[in-house]
Amino acid sequence: MSQSMVPATRTRLPLRHRPPALLATAAARLIVAFRPHRIRRALSMVRRGATPATTDQALAARAAVVAVSARCAGEGCLQRSVATALLCRMRGVWPDWCTGVRTAPFRAHAWVEVDGRPVGEPQGQGQFRRMMVVGPPPDKHLPSKQS
Repeated sequence: MSQSMVPATRTRLPLRHRPPALLATAAARLIVAFRPHRIRRALSMVRRGATPATTDQALAARAAVVAVSARCAGEGCLQRSVATALLCRMRGVWPDWCTGVRTAPFRAHAWVEVDGRPVGEPQGQGQFRRMMVVGPPPDKHLPSKQS
């Protein structure tokens, strides 16, 4: 990477909360080996039936993932973001999963966001141009607007 990253602070996760986080991290490890269009397809399938996540829910999922995985606590932004989204989905919610780039200096990044704001990311994330987004599924129960 062209820019050094500071690893996220890892806290100790209670034993009973570790299995879902470990499962999400392991599944994310497999998914990130896919090509980008397959990652999008996999996450689009997984998100079905979920409701939009709140910032607190996404932040808690990110903290759990970082607590159980040194790779996710460091520079593994793709695995961290996928694992965070998967753990949110295990809890019935889905944040916006995003990937993006910046040009000066060039850098690619992956993150989750809620209401257009990155969750648990350092300041300055607005400098990334979003290239791929997998948001919550559209709500089919909303009444349609009639003119």
